[in-house]
Amino acid sequence: MSTSKIVLPAEWQPQAAVLLTWPHTHSDWRPWLTEVDRTCTLLSAEISRRQTVLIGCYDADHRDHVQILLRAAGAIAERIHLYCVPSNDAWARDHGPITVYRDGVPVLLNFRFNGWGGKFAHELDDEITVRLHRLGAFGATPIQSVDLILEGGSIESDGQGALLTTSRCLLTPTRNGLPREVLERRLRELLGIERFLWLDQGHLGGDDTDSHIDTLARFCDPGTIAYQTCADPADSDYASLRAMEQELRTFRTLAGKPYRLVPLPWPRPRYSEEGQRLPAGYANFLIINEAVLAPIYDDPADAQALACLRACFPGREVIGIPSLPLIRQYGSLHCVTMQLPAGVFKT
Repeated sequence: MSTSKIVLPAEWQPQAAVLLTWPHTHSDWRPWLTEVDRTCTLLSAEISRRQTVLIGCYDADHRDHVQILLRAAGAIAERIHLYCVPSNDAWARDHGPITVYRDGVPVLLNFRFNGWGGKFAHELDDEITVRLHRLGAFGATPIQSVDLILEGGSIESDGQGALLTTSRCLLTPTRNGLPREVLERRLRELLGIERFLWLDQGHLGGDDTDSHIDTLARFCDPGTIAYQTCADPADSDYASLRAMEQELRTFRTLAGKPYRLVPLPWPRPRYSEEGQRLPAGYANFLIINEAVLAPIYDDPADAQALACLRACFPGREVIGIPSLPLIRQYGSLHCVTMQLPAGVFKT
């Protein structure tokens, strides 16, 4: 058995890059490509002002299109790296690599991706990380394929051995079908997890990931968790989010203290043209070097959400990114990105 020290870094720790898979016309994004192009362009340009951006494009024509958009938006060209890798969808958080440190050296873990339990096409997405690695996108950083389904949006790390997650997602039969104790053992071995914080409650209407943690509750530092609330007792999400809040109150830090819990406001409900609920929420923010990029929805609660996050991240600029186009495909800002921690490319 290996005796290597394994650490799953927290998102607020120094990063080398952020990965995106750009939406394209060969996917369900086609009706909203103009709008989602604007969001992804703004998002990529903001990231490029602070660190490298790796972008997967469907083909050469798509790559040229993305390059034109980013140039016009003033993105820092030398920090933008475009690769041709065909994809089913845009959710890099779930088909991208999860990076750990082994004895201080970064290793990319390529978990299997099955379209959130077989709900959607995923064959191309499941190959993206390996294809990017073959193209040199991650430099000399080693990659390990893992015969386990695990989506990046389903786990939250405090960088000190604690994992915040939901039983509704990780323990569903359509992922791995493993008992909790077996899955915990695997994640201890692979991610260096020492403490598991399981949420059994919490759900956003319109979320088809089986309650990814990054739609519900997020570590902001080792002692702080920001979480989504619902202020309307008549809303279908109210009871579940209220029960989740009570669960969060029972959790303790490594030092045995209650977490500082920061409630995030509730945006008004949004619906598709067919009347289906869309998963608008503020917990789906992205932490990058020196900044936090937060989803906003042209909603009266946007300003309060940004203020809450500024209180959680006093040393970082908090920037709102219009994310209404993203929730049309039932995800948001964090879902379309995957950070690569410091040391990737330098191994």
